Formats: sequence, structure tokens, C-alpha cells
Amino acid sequence: MQDRLVGWGNGLVGVVIFSGSLPATRMAVADFSPLFLTSARAVIAAMLGGLALSLLSQSRPDRRDFLSLAVVSFGVVIGFPLLTALALRHVTAAHSIVFIGLLPLATAFFGVIRGGERPRAIFWLFSLMGAATVAGFALSQGGAGSLIGDLLMLAAILVCGLGYAEGATLSRRIGGWQVISWALLLSLPMMTMLVAMTWPDNLRNVTLPGWLSFGYVSVFSMLVGFVFWYRGLALGGIAEVGQLQLLQPFFGLLLAALVLHEPISWPMIACAFVVVICVAGAKKFAV
Repeated sequence: MQDRLVGWGNGLVGVVIFSGSLPATRMAVADFSPLFLTSARAVIAAMLGGLALSLLSQSRPDRRDFLSLAVVSFGVVIGFPLLTALALRHVTAAHSIVFIGLLPLATAFFGVIRGGERPRAIFWLFSLMGAATVAGFALSQGGAGSLIGDLLMLAAILVCGLGYAEGATLSRRIGGWQVISWALLLSLPMMTMLVAMTWPDNLRNVTLPGWLSFGYVSVFSMLVGFVFWYRGLALGGIAEVGQLQLLQPFFGLLLAALVLHEPISWPMIACAFVVVICVAGAKKFAV
């Protein structure tokens, strides 16, 4: 029981950190190309993760773990950042929230396939209700969409759910922060080559918001958030803790209210209340 509570706490911290990822990516792609942003953020995070592995004298993963690390790298180091960066050139950050509402379902689905979890039928009902609530709220807020952007976001959600589930399963053996650090190092040669190939012609034109957004997605979205997130999934259950992602859009709007002084509407409060009920129900009936 204590492990599950610790897992939920870690998962919640991870979700709060991730809540700023899409808005930050949206700001960053205004100054950087999607390929450069994807590769550069991975290189920076890999250097930090590699330093932590070295300082803490972590042993190399077993040979059997490298396939799982490759799946994690494909899903959350390369796939999700690149696909969302490409998508956010066609859709707004607000529109992308619709697809974030599907991420808990994708995570739970791959948790069944890769993690061997078997949530009860009523769990899926609460999960679907929560996803529908988030999607309905996001659509009601407006935001332009496009077929290309929507397809890219859908692909991003699928590979991210796979990466989350695979990483959480592996975290039970080698630890959460170790998983993301080794996955980042595995992708480092290719990401370094991409950085060299896509290096901007003139960095002097990059704005301060662009640099700050770049720093956020490189350090927090790419590394720090996963330290908490994978530990949360490993301890609390992939399908169960994964439902916390339903709160991510509302945390993002709350951050916008605190930082940008944007108003909080009653529909937002009402939808957030429904989502909390859905998350609680999913938690209760996950096992």
C-alpha cells in the first residue's frame, strides 16, 4: 500500500512537470526546427543522465535489457518529441490537449501488453470517461487543427504510451532514472549527428522565450520528469498511475493562470472535478 502511495506521489510530480512540455515545445519550434529541437534536447539530457550514471557508479544494463531500452528511446526520446514538434507546426497547443486525453488509454493498453497488467472492466469505463471529458473540454476551448497535425499527434500518443509502459516495466529491475538515462545514451550517437546536420544558421535570432522553452524541454521534459514518472509507474502500476495524465491539461491551464494571469473558467473547474472522479475510480478498480 505504501509503495502505491509513493508511486502516485511520484507520478503526480511527473505529470506536473510534463504539463508544460507542449506549450514549451510550441514556443520553441517558433525559433528552432523540429529536427534540431528533438535532437538537441536529447543530447543535452543524455549528457546530464550520463553524468549522473557515472557519478553514482551505476553498472551497465544486462544485454537482455537493451531491446527494452531501444523501445523506450524510440518512444519517448525520439518519437514523441519529434512527432509533437512536427504536429505543433500545424496545430495549436490548445488543440493538442485533445490527444493528451488519449495518452492514459494508450499507456494502459501497452501496460496490459508489455507489463502484464490486467485492470478490471470498470477501470476501462472510468478511463474512457476521463479521456472523453478532457477531449470535450479541449475541443470546447477551440484551437485550429489540421489532418496532418492530428495524424502526427495520434502517432505521438501511440509511441509515447508504448515508451511509458516499456520503461515502467524495465524500471522495476534497474530503476526509473536509470532507464531514461540509459535510453538517452543509447540514442546519443544518432542525436548528435542530427544536431550537426540541423544546426541553425544564426542562433542570434533566437528569442529569450525560445531559449527558455528549449531549456525546459531539454532538462525537465526530457529527463527530470521521467525520473519521477517511471518511478511512479513502476511502484503504483502502469495502468493505474497512468490515469494521472488526465490531469495534465488542467495543470497546464493552472500554470498559465499563475504565470500568465489567464482566467480560470467554471467549465474548467467542473471538468477538472469530473476528471478527478474518473482518476479516483480508475485507481480503485485498476486491480
